[in-house]
Amino acid sequence: MSSATPARRIAAVKPITVPAPGRGTDLLVKVTAPLTGHDLPVIVFSHGNAWSLDGYGPLADRWAAAGFVVVQPTHLDSRRNGIGWDDPRFPTIWRVRIADLHAVLDHLGGILADAGLETRADRARVAVAGHSWGAQTAGTLLGARVLDADGAPGEDFSHPAVTAGALVAPAGTGDSLTPFAAEHLPFSRPDFSAMTTPALVVAGGRDDSPLSTRGPDWITDAYHLSPSPKRLLTIPEGEHTLGGVAGEAVAETTDEDPARVALVADAVAAYLLDVFGLDSAPWAALADGGGDAWSVVGK
Repeated sequence: MSSATPARRIAAVKPITVPAPGRGTDLLVKVTAPLTGHDLPVIVFSHGNAWSLDGYGPLADRWAAAGFVVVQPTHLDSRRNGIGWDDPRFPTIWRVRIADLHAVLDHLGGILADAGLETRADRARVAVAGHSWGAQTAGTLLGARVLDADGAPGEDFSHPAVTAGALVAPAGTGDSLTPFAAEHLPFSRPDFSAMTTPALVVAGGRDDSPLSTRGPDWITDAYHLSPSPKRLLTIPEGEHTLGGVAGEAVAETTDEDPARVALVADAVAAYLLDVFGLDSAPWAALADGGGDAWSVVGK
């Protein structure tokens, strides 16, 4: 599945500092974009736990080659900041992550100007995407809430600039968290009932998360429990890193497969091109061509 990725030269600009008062550490982003083209849609990407703006090159580069501007912040949980599970700041990092994405979107004009893209990006077509914890973070900007200790939905973190999203291996509901997850990640209790923004959910059929007792179907909650319109791409042989989306030969990749990574990247690009009304052909080809390697459903 590669028709969503025309051959374009790309370039990256980093670091760009984004105003984020009270954060304690500068909010830095990397911007990757094609060297040519105008009216380029934007993807703001939230990394998984411990990563940074330098991770997920296989996704960011392929999206840029497909004609997107990709903005990647480094969240506080990046291993570069040395904030571990037992750090007193850790319980509130989930909120800082969300604030990071809001800051990027609120200052998107300045970020694009710093990257020399202010006249080439289409700020009317903006998506948020993320992997793992980043998918949970991105989901809140699509309308998902975080349940409090009493099971009541928390505040609305959706952002008006966001018109679509892509959640790669997102956490499911919190009713089946393992004891470790319940202790260290009590905020991993999403409620998808108000996640109304169009989104693609990408799930691996072998993604047996150590955070849940339910198995791989836990990853599909964001699709099944959210309102339409949503689409679900399932990759039966995919594990949590789906072939290595964070980078080549990284330690946590247990199912290294460059073709699987390309599938994930191309599927997100194809989905966004479709929902943004730019090109429906790549998504149609994906939906019709999976066979045993992947499947697509929608609602």
